[in-house]
Amino acid sequence: MDIMMHPVKFIPLHLHTHYSLLDGLSKPSQVAERCKELGYDACAVTDHGTISGAVSFVRAMREKGIKPILGCEFYLSQQSATTKEKTNRTLSHLVVLAKNKEGWNDLIALVSKSNKDDVFYFKPRIDLDILEEDNRNNNLVSFSGHLGSDLANILFTDWKKAYNSNTIEETQTFLKQDWLKQASSLAERYQQIFRKGNFFIEIQLIDQENSPASKLVGECLRQVSKETGIPPVATADSHYPRKEDAADQRILLCSAMKTTLKKVEEKLLAGDDVGLSGFFRSNNFHIPSLEEMKEIHTEEEISNTSLIASMCGDYEILGKPNLPKFPCPDDMAEKEYLRELCRQGWRQRLKKRGKVSTQENEDIYVDRIKKELEVINDANLSGYFLIVRDIVSYVKSQGWLPGPGRGSAAGCLVSYLVGITQVDPIEYGLIFERFYNAGRNSEGHISLPDIDIDVPATKRDEVIDYIKSKYGYNNVSQMVTFGRLQGRSALKEVLRVHNACSYDEMNRITKALPQEHEISDQLQDMEESSVIRWTMLHQPEVLNDYCRVAEDGSLDGEYAKLFAQAIRIEGTYKSQGKHAAGVVISSRILNEVCPMVRETKGQDRIAGMEMVDLEAMGHVKFDILGVNLLDKIMGISNQLFSGDIEVNDEGALRSSPTGRVCVGEG
Repeated sequence: MDIMMHPVKFIPLHLHTHYSLLDGLSKPSQVAERCKELGYDACAVTDHGTISGAVSFVRAMREKGIKPILGCEFYLSQQSATTKEKTNRTLSHLVVLAKNKEGWNDLIALVSKSNKDDVFYFKPRIDLDILEEDNRNNNLVSFSGHLGSDLANILFTDWKKAYNSNTIEETQTFLKQDWLKQASSLAERYQQIFRKGNFFIEIQLIDQENSPASKLVGECLRQVSKETGIPPVATADSHYPRKEDAADQRILLCSAMKTTLKKVEEKLLAGDDVGLSGFFRSNNFHIPSLEEMKEIHTEEEISNTSLIASMCGDYEILGKPNLPKFPCPDDMAEKEYLRELCRQGWRQRLKKRGKVSTQENEDIYVDRIKKELEVINDANLSGYFLIVRDIVSYVKSQGWLPGPGRGSAAGCLVSYLVGITQVDPIEYGLIFERFYNAGRNSEGHISLPDIDIDVPATKRDEVIDYIKSKYGYNNVSQMVTFGRLQGRSALKEVLRVHNACSYDEMNRITKALPQEHEISDQLQDMEESSVIRWTMLHQPEVLNDYCRVAEDGSLDGEYAKLFAQAIRIEGTYKSQGKHAAGVVISSRILNEVCPMVRETKGQDRIAGMEMVDLEAMGHVKFDILGVNLLDKIMGISNQLFSGDIEVNDEGALRSSPTGRVCVGEG
């Protein structure tokens, strides 16, 4: 009988994107393109201590028909993670993948726990006891063995010196006499935590030519695998898509280390210890081809990448908008309450002011409100408008001044009738479809409205606290945002890292570039969104002395190579911060459905995903913007008027004894 032979397939299981800030270079879309090019049908993402890039990764992979596998490379504390002492600052790494949706929830819980006050210490971290406690349902798969992991470190008396050794003979001098016993015992401990069949011994040889330690570790761990019966798996430590991208990643590393390439090279030549030195010595931290892996790994090690990929299902982490239920009076349904508020607004804002005094005018308003309510009801968004109205009403009830309406939101008649905005869209010819276009909705996706709520800057925290008190302190949070190397910052960093010119000249060059927001509409029309290239195309005179675009589209000039590199790294994430306006309100406890991370400045935990990704998961984002001008207007009114200041339903400040100040309408 003929035996069907299945071809050996390699699946990248250890991979970093630019969400591993100033360490990983790859954008999720670039990973997907590279995997498609190599014919891979699945790929994992394992960023350092974070899963913030999961949604972007899932979308990019699925667009190319590739199965996404979600994971994280956790920072492991050597002692209890609650021990916050200098002796417990050294962290190792452990890759963990989610097998299913429950495993994804376990990853969320672990990342959230790693950011809690009692364990966070310079970095988000966990320990083996936390892992064991949180992994009781067989939903996670893991592997250990790359340089920097516990299973590699335990082999040596001094693993730092072993990793920096120049020959395999020198590396061997640091091997423990009982390395096999200790490593086997640790591997069995991991297998106990993750259950048999869910833990693998990682063999990582992608850089063995430049790293004697990785070659020796691979040989030792192959013996550990045989000794314990725990299967080996081949990995690459991918930080950029292709070999030629290594030079661009070094820009990020120098940024993180606040140094230059020249200083790094001088230290390497002198034999000094350089952090992450392997990245500066090698260009092997790319996404390798199957042929490259076959040259250095056994068939079993490669085949086990497919085995692990098959263990991880293609589950869904995206979802439709999941708003909390708004508490309507008299047990009314949300859509009925919104309709009733529109009726009240009709009487107060239209009829009372004579805006519907003729049949022609009344027909215009009737047709518009019917159309808007139909769209809102079809998308099940009545609750969204009720929540926004309630926030605005709270601001007014405190005697504070809300904004009259910002941007396209003023094109919604429903918002005007219920008191969210103070601008009549019919009177000013504003279009509802510019605010909300139902054509963007599909069976699997509902687009959300975007109503910015302007509040006095000094009262913003109180407004957010009100929202938390109403919908639950565990259901409401601010959110992260990521700073990017874009335009000026990308070019300046490349020039600085290469010591290309003086700081004065660097500033002169970069100041010639416009800010991204100033040309955002034009950037959208470019095949490659680049502030630097846009400037050379549309304002060539300001950069001609340094770089210019030739007729064939290539770059020419003294700094052409540096400009090309800056263009390549544009859009790469460099820092994490707290979004200036965004607040997410969920019907579920957030740390169960979204990683909660420690904010960069402060100790509060915030939703660990960007607003677009949170909305894609079904969590609804509201923009609460603190506006200093509103504080100033309120201050002026206090100086002008005596008596109690009130804000009426029309958004106007009113002082009963002497008159009122009006903002917008009213």
